[in-house]
This record gives sequence, C-alpha cells and structure tokens, in this order.
Amino acid sequence: MSSLATERTNIPSRALEGILCVEAGMVFFVIQDVLMKSLLNTHPVWNLIFVRSVVTLVLLMPVMLWLGPPHRIFTPLWPLHFARAVLLAAGFSLFYAAFPFMGLAEVTTIFFSAPLMTALLAAVFLRETIGWHRIAALIIGFIGVVIAMNPVGDSFTWVAILPLLCALTYAISQIIARKIGEGESSLTAGLQTISFMGLLILPLGWLTNQVITIGPEFQHLRMTWPTALARDWLDLMLLGFVGMLGWILLSRAYQVANASLVAPFDYTYLPIAAGVAYFMWSEIPPSNTLVGMALIILSGLYVGFREIRAARRHDEPTVMAEAAFVPGGPMLPNIPDDENLL
Repeated sequence: MSSLATERTNIPSRALEGILCVEAGMVFFVIQDVLMKSLLNTHPVWNLIFVRSVVTLVLLMPVMLWLGPPHRIFTPLWPLHFARAVLLAAGFSLFYAAFPFMGLAEVTTIFFSAPLMTALLAAVFLRETIGWHRIAALIIGFIGVVIAMNPVGDSFTWVAILPLLCALTYAISQIIARKIGEGESSLTAGLQTISFMGLLILPLGWLTNQVITIGPEFQHLRMTWPTALARDWLDLMLLGFVGMLGWILLSRAYQVANASLVAPFDYTYLPIAAGVAYFMWSEIPPSNTLVGMALIILSGLYVGFREIRAARRHDEPTVMAEAAFVPGGPMLPNIPDDENLL
C-alpha cells in the first residue's frame, strides 16, 4: 500500500463537519437543478451547460492557483479526463433534456441507479469481486429502477429512458475515474472535466440539431442563443456558482470524514429534491417513484456497505461505488489531497 494511502487512512475523522458538508452540498445541488429546470423554459440545455462550465472555470481556477500542488492546471492524464467529459457532456444533456417532461424527483430517482451500474461495471471490467450479497442488492436496486420508470404503465414515456442513459454514461465515467485513482486531486479532475465539457457541449448541440429534427416540444434542445441571456445573467451566474460550491463541499466532506459515515447522506438529495419540487411546482411524485426511490437507496447503501467491508479486509482506502453520485458532479470518488480545500 502506498504511503499516500497510509496517510489517508490516518486522517482523523471529523464526523459532524463531514455530515454538515454533505448536507449543505446536497442543498446546493438541488438549487442547481431547480435553476436548471427553471431556465430551460427560455434557454437551450447546451447554453446552460456551457455557461455553467465557464462560470465554474472562472471561479475555480484562481482557487487552484492559490492552493498550488497537488492541484495542477495541466496534467498528463488529460486523455482520461477528456473521455470522462465526452461521457458527461452527452449524459447530462440527456438528463436535463428530460426536465420539462418529468418531475424532478422522478428524473433524479432514475439517475441514482448510477451507483448500481458502477458496481456492476467494476465487476465486469475492473474484475472487482462481487459476491451474492451484492448481486442480490443490485437486483433489488434495478427492480427499483424498473418500478420508478413503470414501463408498462399508462403514464410511461420514452423520455424516462434519458436519465437512465445518463446514469449509464455517468457510471462509465466513474470506471475511468477509478483508473485515474490517486493520480489526481479532485479539484484537478473537476477543472479538467469541466473545461472539456465546456469545449464539447456547443459542438454537441450543433451536431444534434443537424442529425435530429427538433420538434416544438423540444424547444430546449434547439441550438439557439436566446435574447433572454442578458436578462437572466444573474441566474446564469448563480447556476455555475452553486454547482461549484456544492461540489467543493462534497469534496470536503470526503476529505475530513470517513467515507462509510458520509456516503449514506448523498442519498438525502432525493427527498430534498422531492420536497423542493413540491413547494415550487406542486410536484407530487407518483407512488411507483417513491417505491423505486426506496429500493434504489437501500440497494445502493448495502452495496456501499459491502465495499467498505471488502476494503477494510484488504487494508485499503475505501472506494465507494455510490460516493459523489449527484447530478452534474464531476469529482473523482476519492479523497482530495489538500486539507485546506475550503
């Protein structure tokens, strides 16, 4: 085991600070998605992701330059970050494309199948051991996904497949993140991924509009630059700011507290999002979404619990399958190296 890993296992856990950071981060991520859902009424998804990337870069780069090593602006691992950016740009375009047609709780519940997919992909491609306990948990979790989507119900629409595809791209990006491992700090990974996403998203939007005929119901996917841009500049700046702040808080939580303690609090995003959506838009999740949400959360927590036990048996730093699985979060599933992140 490397000396860096040894040092990390000896970092004292500040439980309360870690929990508070996770909870604050979840609130900021919900605010980010509420802003995104509201702005999609007047702005194409491509422009919103682009502006969010630009704002995050403007705010994050000075912080990294001030902190210095190990947070680096340029990295030889950029091809892996580029691959993650391609996946995340495509995936979250699909994720946000579903917002006008589905409730926030419904979209995010389906997205939270990503931890389950990551555990499955890690077993197939990284040859990580997966016993029958975790197999049973994954089956239950995917049953929850099917229940939440309700493909045989009258209310089912093919749009529900979009957040599921986003979950798949996110899971694949996390497999790449595991390949990167400790070779990068979370700030460097975030900067690289966000930078490439900003460069990719507008060409992706243009290409989509050339290949697919965009109907009036998908106005938010048309490649236009609306005149409302100047009017909504404050909301656009806020979109980038709250997303970056939520991500930094989540990184901080995994830095100061044990992953086994803080990881379950990631799932509080779902009830927070459901509550905010109810008060803002009077959205009431259907019963199948609530049942699916419960099964996905229980399955994800159990998979994470089994990974913690496996990591401790081998005296290795814990890598959580469900760590940092929040919409729009580009961080690596590891602990940042710098103790002065905030």
